[in-house]
Amino acid sequence: MRLFLARYESQVKGVLSGFDRIRFRGTIRWLSSLRGMGTWLSQKGVLLKDLRSYAMGLTDRIKETTQKVAETAGRPVEYLPSSTIRKEDYAREIAKRDGVTSGLVCVLSAVEPCMTFSVGPNRERKLLELRYHQAKCLHHYFYLIDPYWGWLNVRLQTWLPFTIQIVTNGRERLAHQLRKKGIEFQRRENCFVDIADIFTAQQLMDQQRRTRWAASLNRITAGVHQSHRKLFGETPLSHYWSADETEWATDIMFRSGDDLAALYPRLVRQAMIGFSGNDVLRFLGRRSQVQMLRNAEVISHLGKRVEGVRVKHAINRNSVKMYDKQGSILRVETTINYTRDMKVYRASEDDPQGPKSWQRLRKGVADLNRRTQISQASNERYLESLAAVETESTLGEATAAVCQRTKWKLSKPRSPRAPVRQVIRQ
Repeated sequence: MRLFLARYESQVKGVLSGFDRIRFRGTIRWLSSLRGMGTWLSQKGVLLKDLRSYAMGLTDRIKETTQKVAETAGRPVEYLPSSTIRKEDYAREIAKRDGVTSGLVCVLSAVEPCMTFSVGPNRERKLLELRYHQAKCLHHYFYLIDPYWGWLNVRLQTWLPFTIQIVTNGRERLAHQLRKKGIEFQRRENCFVDIADIFTAQQLMDQQRRTRWAASLNRITAGVHQSHRKLFGETPLSHYWSADETEWATDIMFRSGDDLAALYPRLVRQAMIGFSGNDVLRFLGRRSQVQMLRNAEVISHLGKRVEGVRVKHAINRNSVKMYDKQGSILRVETTINYTRDMKVYRASEDDPQGPKSWQRLRKGVADLNRRTQISQASNERYLESLAAVETESTLGEATAAVCQRTKWKLSKPRSPRAPVRQVIRQ
């Protein structure tokens, strides 16, 4: 993005790149497939006809432990009957009301869709069979103010296979770090509009890439899901951590909101008219591939959001977006949900000590650093392409001085009209 920054150097006071929202998924792999669950039940001596009572016993233990965790912390457990209630806003209101600045804020429970197991009859074989399907069950949302991550939430599925989701935010974590270092900043919602030491802030964002993800996520989980270690008896079942969704944002901090307001309509026009499907593939690190475009559609969308006017280019659940946020922030953000279109240079899983080659990018946190490299490169390519906006003013602005209305016949002034020419067709 050097070309973009060089062109608008006098208007820009700083750049900040790093994680925005990350949604992690913790899966007990042994219990997350029909084969694995069948093997587990067999080892535990649980018959298929007894699965429901066995599962209910585990679920009851999770509910009891959750209640004890909340009572120990002196925090409320509330059931939300409606899906229209925004849990994040509700939890923040509780934190503000009770003056909570660290630790557990609250536990919110809600019935939501999930993937789980049940037992039903197989009429052809005349036997009971194990089924893995979508259903609904109770989930616990633990909202925390963590000493390392800041504000985050943990979503625990209370029914087999007890999947966990942890949602964190890199900007939230940075704000926490800046306060500890005594670095002044101005933050509006999830944007930093000013930072006293941008260089140090970027170093802190870069350090997030070197996080020991599995250890950190296991620590967070152990604090709220305290029944996990004893839930399955003496058999240790650990979580496999993957990044279901990552948002990597580059914020260009303009000195003046007026400068961004004057520039942004031209950037939007360039993004919507000037960028093709091949450009979107290139932004996301893929070469132009006709076959890929046949299998997936590249969609460009322009819409107005709460954050500002947004341009979004998406393919295969991955996207590059551009916002004008908080008046003076130009944000370019790459979101990755689907990793199989991308590559990482590593050894094969079948031979970890073998030679390295370009393999498909995994969702597992082991490949998260490579994911950040792809995302940062995507943002930089996008900004480089935006630097190709040729004019500093629109056609209307350039011709405004010579397109003024004039008056004639001062006795009865009126605006002249262009003569009408008749076209005679022969």
